[in-house]
Amino acid sequence: MSLTTALTYALPHRLLSSMARSLAYSDDPRVSRWLIDTVTRKFNVNLDEAANPDPRSYPTFNQFFTRALKPGARAADADPRSLVMPADGRISQLGKIEAGRIFQAKGQSFTAAELLGSDEDAKPYNDGLYATVYLSPRDYHRVHMPWTGTLRETVHVPGRLFSVGPAAVNGVPRLFARNERLVCHFDTSFGPMVSVMVGALLVSGVETVWSGEEIPAYGDRITRKDYRGQGIKLERFAEMARFNYGSTVIVLLPPGVAEFAPQLGAESPVQLGQALAKLR
Repeated sequence: MSLTTALTYALPHRLLSSMARSLAYSDDPRVSRWLIDTVTRKFNVNLDEAANPDPRSYPTFNQFFTRALKPGARAADADPRSLVMPADGRISQLGKIEAGRIFQAKGQSFTAAELLGSDEDAKPYNDGLYATVYLSPRDYHRVHMPWTGTLRETVHVPGRLFSVGPAAVNGVPRLFARNERLVCHFDTSFGPMVSVMVGALLVSGVETVWSGEEIPAYGDRITRKDYRGQGIKLERFAEMARFNYGSTVIVLLPPGVAEFAPQLGAESPVQLGQALAKLR
């Protein structure tokens, strides 16, 4: 474990993230412009793809960071059987859920039950598939639907806010099952599907298109929201949620329904809309 990663154990995660949130939502132009200029320069952000390419026109850093893409910047894979990539970024890991466990990095794994906050919720995904997509600060920060689904339930699981950068993923045991996260359960034409929005250090919020802000408020217990019968249906490739800073989305699929696109593997750079998997 690196020294930086080791130090994060002692950091006041929520305090730092709350402070970052205050800066991200500040409409003081000196603050917003400094943050926007710093991130754009440091991470080589491609503003040509943005619906609004003028960095000085965003009143807050958060509005810049959660910026929309211009029409046509991304497109869903043309094969109607393809589940599409939920976000820009890179594949951290993907593969089969074996003996209920999800591979994180060499020597590191966690259970699907830990990730979802429930043994019962994890049962449909025994021997299924998982894909972990890391969004860096330079990426588009809205998460979209891999497949058309009707929202059944969300589960807000409280936890720490470790960094989700490569060093932390390699060094912090069970990281994604320890960080605060929002688990989104959907019913689809092939069965259940889960998208997990994993928070991270300095992530000042997770928002959904159906409910608005979900994180914060930071939680101290697991909170479930039942959406059965409310008819919240999101189409394949439609926006479902957004991060207010870089983080990770994990998609779980039940066994036997799909196969991953053969070109994908750990560390593969990916774009929203490309083929993630194909239905059998």
